[in-house]
Amino acid sequence: MQIVENMFSLKATGLSFRGAASTAGLLISLLFVTTVFGADRTVTLKEAVSIALKDNHELKAFGYDIDTEAENVGIARSALFPHLSFEERFMRTDNPTAAFSAKLNQRRFTQQDFAIDSLNDPQPINDFQSSFSLEQIIFSSRAMIGLDMSKIQRDGRKEELLRKKQEIAFQVIKTFLSVQTARQYVQAAVQGVKDAEEHRRTAQLRYDSELGLYSDVLRASTAIDAASQGLVAAQTNLDVAKRALGLLMGISESVDVLDDTIVIPRRELDVYVRSSSARNDVQAMEHYLDNARKNVSLAGAGYLPEVGVGGAYQRNDHRQPLGAEGDSWTVQAFLRWNLFDGLKREHERSKAKLKMSETEERLAFLKKAVSFRVYEAYLNDEEARKTEELAASALRTAEEGKRLVDLRYNNSLAPIVDLLDAQTNLDQQRAAYIARWNAHTLARANLSFQGGLLLQDLGIEP
Repeated sequence: MQIVENMFSLKATGLSFRGAASTAGLLISLLFVTTVFGADRTVTLKEAVSIALKDNHELKAFGYDIDTEAENVGIARSALFPHLSFEERFMRTDNPTAAFSAKLNQRRFTQQDFAIDSLNDPQPINDFQSSFSLEQIIFSSRAMIGLDMSKIQRDGRKEELLRKKQEIAFQVIKTFLSVQTARQYVQAAVQGVKDAEEHRRTAQLRYDSELGLYSDVLRASTAIDAASQGLVAAQTNLDVAKRALGLLMGISESVDVLDDTIVIPRRELDVYVRSSSARNDVQAMEHYLDNARKNVSLAGAGYLPEVGVGGAYQRNDHRQPLGAEGDSWTVQAFLRWNLFDGLKREHERSKAKLKMSETEERLAFLKKAVSFRVYEAYLNDEEARKTEELAASALRTAEEGKRLVDLRYNNSLAPIVDLLDAQTNLDQQRAAYIARWNAHTLARANLSFQGGLLLQDLGIEP
């Protein structure tokens, strides 16, 4: 570490006071943060995931989407139920044909109405017409296929919801780990500050005994400031991670975690491959492919007729609504057949086939991508395990190296630069081990997530 020699004459006691005041100020600041924001709610990993699966806003929104798809099933089914309607009309006219039929419907037609003058130039007439009509589809291929498609779409969205739950669970684990890691960084930073203060104390004693240089005291004091800055940054990261965990759990406040060991088993690669082939997002895409095929049938159903029955009951009165001077009824059967629509059906059928081919390609790619991600996650987990072991070994080496340099410095066999470099190396190795531990745990969780086994491995019902 490059240190610039202070060119001003300072008293050792004053420097010592400044360092103590700086450390005290840091502790007061951290205490202020804790006091202002209060004690955080503390949860285990399983509690955090369970709460998130129940209260996470994304999952709640997804649940409403599933309910919407269920309503779409009801909408599609309604086409197969009877349709009953009521209509009230009022008409005033002197149109000869309309006046003639209105009087007939009102049962008020008399012999005088056959007079030529009455037929050619009738008096204006009022007609209140009340009617109830009923229509029931007996056969409609489009309606039946549409009902099946709405059910398949609903089932596909349900599969997506299950996959979304695993995604949220993985995000909770990731954030839970970030809280644990950030706390370990804080602990490492606190230890770094303590080590730096010990170095300054030793340098101060050596200077007071005229065995060391004043520049060593300055270098050690600068190291304290640097370590304190690292502690402030680590505490900030911890506070942000806690709030992020609360957000995933649907909570506005920060959430702290217990020192919960995350144990996720490692299986053979073929187990993850088989499980991933039945992942919920793959099943959802298979549902959507089924719907794309049915959409081709739906387009072809436009060539078929619709068959149904219907009827109506009608009341007519010239004085008031719902009057009953005359009433009548009608029963009918109908066949609707669209013989030509400007080639619309041909284009719809061609479009549906193209969409089906597109969905087939998307499903094929998804299956291959899932297999690749499982393979990648499996290798990443193995790499993370090895790097964690190497980081642990490096940390032990750094601790031993720091111990030896301490002895050499205390016996005036090494300059303070070597001591500070050894301390910097130790701090770096502490941080590196924490990072490698976090990466290994996260890699194992990702492997389980990619294999579609995450909630099962956590022992949580989706």
